Amino acid sequence: MSKIVSLNVGKPQSVSFEKKEVSTGIYKHPVAGEVFLSSLNFDGDGQADLVYHGGIDKAVCVYPYEHYAYWSKQLGRELHYGAFGENLTTQGLLEDDLCIGDTFRVGGAVLQVSQPRQPCFKLSVKYGEPKLPLWVQNTGYTGYYFRVLQEGNVAAGDELILLERHPHGRTVAFANRIMHHEKHNAEGMRAMLAVDQLSDSWRKTFEKRLGGIQTDTKERLTGQA
Repeated sequence: MSKIVSLNVGKPQSVSFEKKEVSTGIYKHPVAGEVFLSSLNFDGDGQADLVYHGGIDKAVCVYPYEHYAYWSKQLGRELHYGAFGENLTTQGLLEDDLCIGDTFRVGGAVLQVSQPRQPCFKLSVKYGEPKLPLWVQNTGYTGYYFRVLQEGNVAAGDELILLERHPHGRTVAFANRIMHHEKHNAEGMRAMLAVDQLSDSWRKTFEKRLGGIQTDTKERLTGQA
C-alpha cells in the first residue's frame, strides 16, 4: 500500500543566499485535515520560481519518505516532513515503482505522473550545502511531480490508488537516467518523447538535445548564470 504520510504547504519567502536575497517556496510545513487541490496547487501553497517549479505539469511535488534516512545521514541532521520542499511526503512509491503517465486516485483528486523532480539550488539555500542539488540529481532520489486531472480534497493518510499504469512503462528512474546520465542516448530520448503525458519542459529539453542543441543545468543547480 502506498500512502501520504504528510501533506505540506508553504508560501514563498525571501531569504539571504550568497550575499543576495532570493525568493523560495521550499519551506513547507505539515498541515492536518483535508486540503483542496486545484489544477495549480494546494490551498495555502505557492512557488517562487515558475521556471523550475509549479504550473499545470508540476502542480504537486512528491518526495518518498524512504529517502529521508539516507539524506539525514549525509547531512548529519534530523529531517522533518517537507524537508525537500515537497507537497506530499509519501511511503510505498519510489522512482523505480511508477511511470510517467501513471494515474492515481488520491482522496478526492485524480493525479498523473508528469516528470521527475529536478533539484535546484534552493536546496542549498535551505541546508547550506552547495553540492546537495547535484547529489540529489546523481543519486536518482529526486521525487517526482503530479499534474491534476481532477481537483479535490486530499489529506495526510490518504492512499495513492493506481487507476491506470501507462502502457509504455517508462519509469521516473529511467527518465532521470536519460536526462542526467545518458544525455546522448537518442533511443532513450525518443522513448521518453513517445510518452504523450511527459511534461512540456522535459519534452522540449529532449527535443533540443536530439536537434544537437546542448542544454545547461548550471543555473538550476547553483543559482549562478
